[in-house]
Amino acid sequence: MAVGTHDGEPVMEAAAGLDDLARVAGAIRRAVESVVEGKASAVRLALTVLLAEGHLLIEDVPGVGKTLLAKALARSVDCSVRRVQFTPDLLPSDITGVSAYDQELREFEFKPGPVFANIVVGDEINRASPKTQSALLECMEERQVTVDGTTYPLEPPFMVVATQNPVEMEGTYPLPEAQRDRFTARISMGYPDPAAELEMLDVHGGRSPLDGLAPVADAADVRRLISVVRGTHVAPSVRQYAIDLVTATRNHPDLRLGASPRATLHLVRAARAYAALDERDYVLPDDLQDLAVPVLAHRLLPTAEARMERRRPEHVVADLVKRLPVPAAGK
Repeated sequence: MAVGTHDGEPVMEAAAGLDDLARVAGAIRRAVESVVEGKASAVRLALTVLLAEGHLLIEDVPGVGKTLLAKALARSVDCSVRRVQFTPDLLPSDITGVSAYDQELREFEFKPGPVFANIVVGDEINRASPKTQSALLECMEERQVTVDGTTYPLEPPFMVVATQNPVEMEGTYPLPEAQRDRFTARISMGYPDPAAELEMLDVHGGRSPLDGLAPVADAADVRRLISVVRGTHVAPSVRQYAIDLVTATRNHPDLRLGASPRATLHLVRAARAYAALDERDYVLPDDLQDLAVPVLAHRLLPTAEARMERRRPEHVVADLVKRLPVPAAGK
């Protein structure tokens, strides 16, 4: 986004776009927080991923509101939403769709699967086999689906919000590295604090918290906000800082697999959305630092020694954020 010109018109246009973004995004955030109590940071990160044109992975133990967050975000936006319950017997065609022979027309007709929606909620994604999980690879990266040699585009906005249980739990398959790398960010819900849990019992004890949730925006609104986010300025020094963070993961002794170039791209895209939600048309190094763990950690593979000593990728990324020199802030 332009920082300024002699007549000031781009600045005024940028300010109007950010005002619109703050208004609409604020309405979505408040709607989601009305049913997901005490998780403001998780809600903000989910909204960041949506505006960054990314995909969100929500990982935690059962019963802490993973699916509730995904459904609340989907219901807050008046667009097409489909939910897929991942199970061991789920087939790739159950997600992408299948070509069926129409006897009356005497030709094959494509029956779209649930992936043909603006927001796809994949519940317990790691309970399906890796083969079925891989059905999402093309659509998450290229926003299209290829079936029987024919490619079908997916209408924007398109976002996959997947939940998964920790891999230590029974009946789960670890997500392949290529699958994890396509998720912009991973968050953990965590248990609510006692006050939020008490409020949950008072407010939602007798009915579903989603029953009273009405859409506060639509797909056109989201596309407009995404165009504002795309124009958020990233200074060369901040771009270099993002590269330095990602490169450091590739050389760390506790990691046998560092972050990919796609991770760098996702980090910068998410930082643009994160800055725009703060009503800034430029990215600060602080934005990259706040997003480094949720955007990078799930892509990293620790060494056997690090696993034995319980040095998790999250700790590695947090340590890198502390140690790497930070560029001077500037537009």
